[in-house]
Amino acid sequence: MNKKVIVFGATGTLGAHITTHLQQKGYQVYAVGHRKSDNGFFGDYNVPYYSLDIENMEQFRRLPQSGINTVLHFAGALPATMEGYTPHKYIDSIAKGTLNVLEYTRQCGAHKIIFPQSLFDISYLFGSKIPISPDAIRKAPMTGDHAIYVIAKMAAVDLIEHYYHMYGIKRFILRLPRIYMFHPNPYTYTDGVKCLISDRYLIQQAIKGEPIEMWGDPERLLETICIKDFLQIIDKCVESPLDGGIYNAGSGGSTLKERIQGIVEVFSPKEHPSPIIHCPEKRSSQQFVLDISKTIKQLQYIPQYSWKDYLLDFKKDMETQPFKKLWGENKDYTCLLYTSPSPRD
Repeated sequence: MNKKVIVFGATGTLGAHITTHLQQKGYQVYAVGHRKSDNGFFGDYNVPYYSLDIENMEQFRRLPQSGINTVLHFAGALPATMEGYTPHKYIDSIAKGTLNVLEYTRQCGAHKIIFPQSLFDISYLFGSKIPISPDAIRKAPMTGDHAIYVIAKMAAVDLIEHYYHMYGIKRFILRLPRIYMFHPNPYTYTDGVKCLISDRYLIQQAIKGEPIEMWGDPERLLETICIKDFLQIIDKCVESPLDGGIYNAGSGGSTLKERIQGIVEVFSPKEHPSPIIHCPEKRSSQQFVLDISKTIKQLQYIPQYSWKDYLLDFKKDMETQPFKKLWGENKDYTCLLYTSPSPRD
């Protein structure tokens, strides 16, 4: 098997993990990012880094033009990192950018593309514990800060499908819930407004042994997958001889109660753990869980890591800062750790 792969979006949260993981698995990896510099991070892994704007097709000439087997396309604008609201960025970076990546894939003779799809193309099915099929009808929301983002992602998926039927480029579309991992930036953007990520707020409360509120139904189920299980899915996609399709990434979910109890167990002082206060009247996000049977059957994926496993890894990475050279540290982000958290997820 040709073990040359190229990762677009390599300086991002998922892209950096994918790049270093595949390099450690023995692949020859090329890293591509929008940042002008990776601060020498990828050089430590013997991975060449290319600074490139995927909206500009001319810049793709800088990249290797042959010998690539698999393209992992994880570049593009995200609502979680967008201050304010600039919808054309979604169309330019996701729809146009994906078309450019596909043309590069075709021209360099790569056989496969792996692409992350937004969970919100099936958000109309949220609110139930019934697992949502990977092949459920895709519908973009028509309101909210995710609307044009999801429209652009759906257009990208359709472009990828076109290149599969037209040119035979195998495609593995991964519908992703939130992938749990440590990042030194504790903030996200909701409707363009900066706020503290909810579980980061809860972890800060737990570290100090302060009370933690549990909003809504404690048995509310949320799909959960940690970075190690996600990387297993990446491995399976890269290695698979199949033509691909749409696959859900997940592990079966965990309840709100399990999540908060895990945070207290891992982060609170043993001598005075945070008390948990149930607040059923407070608003929380909708529950959902993904049907991962297709991912298990076709890709031989086996979820291995629990919510508590993720928390233990988070605590370790918080101490060791493995991506410090690329992303910096907590102190490099303007942190008012008691800013109102985002709605509980």
